[in-house]
Amino acid sequence: QVQLVESGGGLVQTGGSLTLSCAASGSIDPVGWYRQVPGKERELVAAMVSGGRANYADSVKGRFTIYRDSAENTLYLQMNNLNSEDTAVYYCNAKTRTLSPKYQRDVWGQGTQVTVSS
Repeated sequence: QVQLVESGGGLVQTGGSLTLSCAASGSIDPVGWYRQVPGKERELVAAMVSGGRANYADSVKGRFTIYRDSAENTLYLQMNNLNSEDTAVYYCNAKTRTLSPKYQRDVWGQGTQVTVSS
């Protein structure tokens, strides 16, 4: 059975920081963070790519850092200098481990609320 457990969300003031974590169990690898606000589509925030590099949404570049503890199979998102536009439910995304990438499936966490107050 696969599972993603997210934590670290909460209420923070503008300019503050939070670190989200996503602990994965089962044959999955956590690879990215997405966020969603009511009435809008879920959007990519940050994702690990090959070679240990990462992609970031333009709106978070320079403020957010994604990193992974492979030994613990846990993904993190360090968020600094938060502003009101970062308020959203943040979701961890994982990929199933398969012999071929074409058979990979997405696994999603339950989401964690981040609220930035002015």
